[in-house]
Amino acid sequence: MPTPKTVLAVRHLAFEDLGLLRPVLEERGFERFLTLDAGVDDLRELRDVDLDAVDLLVVLGGPIGAYDDALYPYLNDEIALIRRRLAARRPLLGICLGAQLMARALGADVRPMAHGRKEIGFAPLTLTPTGLDSALAPLASGQPVLHWHGDQFEIPDGTTSLATTPSCPNQAFAVEDFALALQFHLESDPARLEQWLIGHSGELAQARVPLEGLRRDAATHGAGLRTALGEVVDRWTAGWPARD
Repeated sequence: MPTPKTVLAVRHLAFEDLGLLRPVLEERGFERFLTLDAGVDDLRELRDVDLDAVDLLVVLGGPIGAYDDALYPYLNDEIALIRRRLAARRPLLGICLGAQLMARALGADVRPMAHGRKEIGFAPLTLTPTGLDSALAPLASGQPVLHWHGDQFEIPDGTTSLATTPSCPNQAFAVEDFALALQFHLESDPARLEQWLIGHSGELAQARVPLEGLRRDAATHGAGLRTALGEVVDRWTAGWPARD
């Protein structure tokens, strides 16, 4: 029997999981889904996971800073894991905090947005010329995506910005065809938005983000978001390098 296609997710919060990404990947033949919880599971030895056999590594989002390794030392283990994956040139997806950790792993700076600004809510992206020719091309239609961050990354040397918004100029970058870093959330399931509203209630209150607007936009854009995610996944996975 062929080896099942495997996804390994590194998670920081229980509700910030693969979300819509899991059913989209299942529809495309991925069968085995593993999760490691940062700060709980040992990311250094991976005793129960053969990283070389993992078809896709996903590093998910979370509310801590990618630069807060003095407070959360296991961030260093995540960066080491990301570097190991990059060196192997195997498929890697970083989302929000995961994208910021990818930037750090590649030597780029991550810092808070200017004036303590946060970007929270559904809004479209503007793709750069490189982005228009990338896996993100389906988002050029103006499909709103979920933004939820107060930090931003610089674009690592040797890579190019793929997308931008008025308040955050660097929204995505890629390493060749195998690694993709997204500051925004394509994976968040609008049907489970309330988990995000509860889990991030303090941040939302501090930023004075109206909850009803988030709920309304999630209901409005949910179907389009899933369609766009499927199209992005199809374009991205089609360009993955063949396994040796």
